[in-house]
Amino acid sequence: MQRLALALAFGALIAAAVPTPGLYLALGLGLAAIGLGWVGYRQSSASGFARLGGAAAITLGMLGFLLGALRVVLSLAAIGHIDRMLG
Repeated sequence: MQRLALALAFGALIAAAVPTPGLYLALGLGLAAIGLGWVGYRQSSASGFARLGGAAAITLGMLGFLLGALRVVLSLAAIGHIDRMLG
């Protein structure tokens, strides 16, 4: 579970850096990594290293999600600016 969450978190970070569909993938993969990381972290029967992996997935997934959200905000701001320039 934690390995999948970490893979999704790294995928979200990579997707935040690629062009066109990357921002939407970063949002989706980041949310999935946060959810799976939370499930992995909450398993009290798991080892400490596995729980640490879940916490890392939550952190990296949140970072990927925030980078994707920042790209969405910047895109909307650019569209608004172009709209004001063209009248």
